[in-house]
Amino acid sequence: MSHNTVEMNRQRHRFDGRESVWLFGYGSLIFKADFPFLEQRPAEIRGWQRRFWQGSHDHRGTVETPGRVATLIEASGANCKGMAYLISPTVFEHLDFREKNGYLRFLTTMTFDNGEHAEGLVYIATPENSAFLGPAAERDIARQIANARGPSGPNDEYLLRLADALRALADPDPHVFEIERHLKTIPGPE
Repeated sequence: MSHNTVEMNRQRHRFDGRESVWLFGYGSLIFKADFPFLEQRPAEIRGWQRRFWQGSHDHRGTVETPGRVATLIEASGANCKGMAYLISPTVFEHLDFREKNGYLRFLTTMTFDNGEHAEGLVYIATPENSAFLGPAAERDIARQIANARGPSGPNDEYLLRLADALRALADPDPHVFEIERHLKTIPGPE
């Protein structure tokens, strides 16, 4: 699958007659909601874990020096906490472009903090996309993040802002916090 998934996402879900759709964010969508929303609520999805296994060639890195950003990997018994947004379907015009670097929209069931459930969409970069970098040791991921910068800014800013947002959600994500720990010991870009 190519990096650019805009057209694929436009074909995946139709919103005929729908005034609103829930969207689950687990990465930059937690701390950078640069779109209008009707409601915002902490939520989690089950059976998934957050991993910095997706390359970023368009926002937090370049083709020559890709950054690493979050995606979701299926994991039995895991829960991924994030932020759910109730949005107008027209917002997907912006979101599909923002998440174009290998991310596809999938249906998911979200559980809100009060125990209620809702169906919604989530963007996931699967291993089949050409920007997928796959697993690496957290120390190696931190080194790559420390040296990557793209049009949306330095890659380390993404990781550090996400770590802070997860603390605010009371979500102690060991993968993210271990990368953060290593990142703080690395000098600036080489």
